[in-house]
Amino acid sequence: MSLQRKLAPQLSSQPHEYSPEERRILLGVAHQAIAAALTGKSLDTAPPTEHLAEHRGAFTTLTLAGELRGCVGYVFPNYSLYRTVAETAVAAAMHDTRFVPVTPDELPSIEYEISVLSPLQSIDPEDVEIGKHGLVVTFGGRRGLLLPQVPVEHGWDRDTFLAQTCLKAGLPPDAWQRGATLQGFTAEIFRSQKGQ
Repeated sequence: MSLQRKLAPQLSSQPHEYSPEERRILLGVAHQAIAAALTGKSLDTAPPTEHLAEHRGAFTTLTLAGELRGCVGYVFPNYSLYRTVAETAVAAAMHDTRFVPVTPDELPSIEYEISVLSPLQSIDPEDVEIGKHGLVVTFGGRRGLLLPQVPVEHGWDRDTFLAQTCLKAGLPPDAWQRGATLQGFTAEIFRSQKGQ
């Protein structure tokens, strides 16, 4: 069982926008998109429902045997959620520069986590809640983002979360106290296991 799944209950519960069937569809298209990319085939990314056609930012995280295998997302809602999940799944599998591309042999064992983002909003540091908010720090052309589940997984307090988001942007850890722009968001997070 992955660390993310073990710690998931500690995240603040949010109302679910996506039904179990919609979650199944999105997790399915993540798997199908990677499978298509591995075989050089194209995948139809036309959304199957009006709700999944709404433009939303989202991240797709891949794990293998409980270890991170790739994570890529779109912060801004430029495309339908359905297309965004398909594209970020392929990008996480093939283009996350921290890892070699996912192989066909690995695909049946890949586990998927999708984080659908709310719109970004300005947030004061003291209003950041661990397990509820993700963060974006921006300063001088640099931007760093951490999802809401990250500080929960690492056991960080709020100041550490703020500092780590600054470091993710390539900024000093105290940039959030020295003029960096801070934005928060929430995420609806759901998971699947082993190619399901």
